[in-house]
Amino acid sequence: MNVVTNNNIKSTIAMAALHNVIDPEIGLNVADLGLIYQIDFDESARKISTTMTLTTQFCPMGESIVDGVTQAMQQTFPEDTIQVDLTFDPPWSYDLISEEGRKFLTR
Repeated sequence: MNVVTNNNIKSTIAMAALHNVIDPEIGLNVADLGLIYQIDFDESARKISTTMTLTTQFCPMGESIVDGVTQAMQQTFPEDTIQVDLTFDPPWSYDLISEEGRKFLTR
């Protein structure tokens, strides 16, 4: 779960909030699933840009998951504008799941 960021402290806070956003089909949070690729903080513009993916381009819950990420970020950083962008490059793979996430899935 290597998230690219320009602010490690704020990224840690953001990722903690994203542990509350659950992929409803899998039952695991987006952070441990490895769906978050990048979080950039533009302090002067008060803007946070998050780049993420989904487990598949055709994920039926994709819109709900992106909305959940947006809401979690907005609640955590209420003074900032939140932008969430989807990408499928690189595509998601099982290798992106955290060790904690793998333990959860094998229960």
